Amino acid sequence: MKRRKLIGMALAMSGLGLVSACGGGTSSGGGSAAYNAGNTSVVNASNATGGTLTYGMTNAPDSLDPGNTYYAFMWNFSRLYASPLLTYNPQPGAAGLKLVPDLATGLGQVSDNGLTWTYHIKPGMKLSDGEPITTAQIKYAVERSNYAKDVLPNGPSYFQQYLADPAHYQGPYKDKSPGGLSSIETPDDTTIVFHLNQPFADFDYLVANPQTAPVPQSKDTGVNYQSDPVSSGPYMIKAGSFNPNTGVTLVKNPNWKQADSPTVKQYADQINFTYNISGDDLDNRLLNGSMDVDAYGTGLQTAGRAKVLNNPASKKNADAAPSGFLWYLPIDTQVIDNVDCRKAIEYAANKTLFQNAYGGAEAGGDIASTVLPPSVVGYQKFDDYEATTQPAGDIAKAKDELAKCGKPNGFSFNIAARGDRPKEVQVAQALQQSLQKIGIKTDILQYPTGTYTSTDAGSPQFMKDHNIGMATYGWQADWPEGFGFLSQIADGRAIHSAGNSNIEMLNDPQVNHLLDQAAASTDANTRNAIYGQIDKIMMGQAVILPELYAKSLLYRGPNLTNVFVTEAYGMYDYSQIGKK
Repeated sequence: MKRRKLIGMALAMSGLGLVSACGGGTSSGGGSAAYNAGNTSVVNASNATGGTLTYGMTNAPDSLDPGNTYYAFMWNFSRLYASPLLTYNPQPGAAGLKLVPDLATGLGQVSDNGLTWTYHIKPGMKLSDGEPITTAQIKYAVERSNYAKDVLPNGPSYFQQYLADPAHYQGPYKDKSPGGLSSIETPDDTTIVFHLNQPFADFDYLVANPQTAPVPQSKDTGVNYQSDPVSSGPYMIKAGSFNPNTGVTLVKNPNWKQADSPTVKQYADQINFTYNISGDDLDNRLLNGSMDVDAYGTGLQTAGRAKVLNNPASKKNADAAPSGFLWYLPIDTQVIDNVDCRKAIEYAANKTLFQNAYGGAEAGGDIASTVLPPSVVGYQKFDDYEATTQPAGDIAKAKDELAKCGKPNGFSFNIAARGDRPKEVQVAQALQQSLQKIGIKTDILQYPTGTYTSTDAGSPQFMKDHNIGMATYGWQADWPEGFGFLSQIADGRAIHSAGNSNIEMLNDPQVNHLLDQAAASTDANTRNAIYGQIDKIMMGQAVILPELYAKSLLYRGPNLTNVFVTEAYGMYDYSQIGKK
C-alpha cells in the first residue's frame, strides 16, 4: 500500500493525523442509548472501572499473535494487549480515522526524499514481564511478521514490499545474522528508522497495524507465540488460559501505565474471549446480558435481528453500523478461467437474496456493483452487470454469456463458505440457487473461520485441488483510501501460497502497473481516477461478484460503557469499552 510520493503531501497527512491525539478517548461527547447513537456518539461515557467483559465468537481467530493476523476484528481487539507505534483516534465518526501515537511520541518524521521514516518511542515503558520496551523489539516484530511467511502466513507484507534492499533476507528464523534486516535501524532503544525503496507517504498507516507491536526475540516461539504473547498493552494473556478450542482470558497488565498510552483504556478487571458459540446462541446471550460483545463485529443473525428491530426497548441498544466492508464472492480465475463464464455468474446472481441474508437494506447494506465501496476515497459509481437495476438477476444475459464461453448447458464447481457464519452460508445457498437456473451446478464446502484465510480459501493450491471456483468473503480497507483497499486483493504480486487475500488470483500487468503509478503520483485526482480505472478492469474481467456495501446490526448491552463505532475498523472500538 504505497501511496503518495513526496514530502509536501506526507507532511500534510501527518498534520492531519495529529488532531486530538491527546483526547483520551471517551470522556466527552457521550450520548444516551438510542438506535444508531453509537454511530455518531459515545454511548454511556464513563470512567468507571471494574467488572468482567465477555467477548464471544462463532469460531476462533486466525491467531492471537499480533504479527500473524489479518482479520479487522483482531486488529481492533489486539490493541488491548499489543500496542503498535501508532493507532487510530478513539472517537466516533470521521475523527476516528485520524492517526495518533500509541507507543510512539508522534507521527513519523520523513526525510526530504521521502525514503526515510523515523519514529521515537516513549522511554520507561515496560512489557508485561517487566522487560523494558525497546525499538529493537519493534524491528524484530516487523522482521518476523513480514519475512517469515512460511511460519506466520497471515497478515499483509507491506513492509517487505516497501522497505529497501534485501531480497536476500529470509527472516529471523532462517537468517541468524546479528544485524537482521538492514533497512530497519535502531540507533538507540527509543529510536527506529525505516529505509524505503521508494517514497511512500502513507507509511504512517503501516506502522499502525499490529505488526509493529514489540516482540522480544528471546520470547518468540514462532507459530506458538499466540498462546502467550508478551503484552505491551493494558491487558495480558492470563497464564495458562489459552485454549485454541474454547478461548482465552485477559487480565490487567501491571506494568502498563495509562500515561504511556492515553488512547487505550483499562476499564474492566478481566476480559473473557470465548470461542465456538453458535451464531443464534451468541445473539441470545447478547440480548440476555450474559455476553457483552460479538467479537467479529459483523452483526446479529436473522432471528436476533428480528428480535431487536421489532422491539423498541432492544432497538435503542443497537446500531446499524456502516462497516466500510464490501461483502463479495471472489471468482477464482485458475478454476473458472474463461471471462465469459465468469460474466454469466455475474448476471445470474440474485443480489436481493444476498441482501436478505444480511438483513435487508436497513441492517445489511446496499446492493453493490463495484469493488470499491462508496466509503473509500477513489470510489466511482458504475454498474456493468445490472446489479442495482435488475437485482434479481438477468437470466437471458447470463445464458448468452454461457454460450459465448462454450458452455451453453453450464458447468460445475464448488463454493467455499465460513460454516460458522450463517449469513455467509445463506449467501452461498442463494448463489447456488441462482446458478442452477442457468445450468451451473455447485456444491457448498464449509470451513471454519479460524483457518479460512490461511489454509482454506487463502490457499491457492487448496482452492484448485478442491475445484473451488468461488468463496464467500469480505474486505475492508487497511486504510480508507483506494490503495488501502485494493492492494492486497488486486495486485498479482500480493498472491501468497497461504494467507492469500487475492483469492480471485488476479495477476494482470495493467492492474499491477496502475497500482505502481498511483503510488508514485503526488496528485490526488490522478490517484483517485486510477483506483476507479482498476475497479472497472476488475469488474470487466468479472473476477469479483460484489454483494453489499455492508452495514452490521450491532448490539450493545445497556451495562456497557464508552461504546461507539470506530470507522477505522467498522465495528465498536474495543480499546475503550468498559462495564457498569
